[in-house]
Amino acid sequence: MLNHITIMGRLTRDPELRQTNSGTAVASFTLAVDRDFADKATGQRECDFIDCVAWKGTAEFVSRYFTKGRMAVVEGRLQIREWTDKNGNKRRSAEIVADHVYFGDSKRDGGSTETPYTAQGAPQNDGYAELSDDDGDFPF
Repeated sequence: MLNHITIMGRLTRDPELRQTNSGTAVASFTLAVDRDFADKATGQRECDFIDCVAWKGTAEFVSRYFTKGRMAVVEGRLQIREWTDKNGNKRRSAEIVADHVYFGDSKRDGGSTETPYTAQGAPQNDGYAELSDDDGDFPF
């Protein structure tokens, strides 16, 4: 059996990071994904809003580096959950369980221009700086 899905879209809100009772990180987020075709009457493309969930390190990565408006590529599997609402009705919902999440845009093109911050509130410095005088020629 095969259950593999890849989607690309923009986050509709900042990811919500939570912890399970055992301390496992889990992040929930929604991607707005354009359909491949336009409506004949309006010429507009419709959009699907797809719920995603990431666990452990992937959850921490998503909550740290992705914000509302950023383009993301999500690889994972489709999961159908059955649950009972407060009125006793049986419900079903579909979501993608993300195995891998990638940037679909550069930070410059994304929805956020803020500097990522560490848990202590200081700006994060990964030890890399953008080269301002790069002429684009490779040295080899």
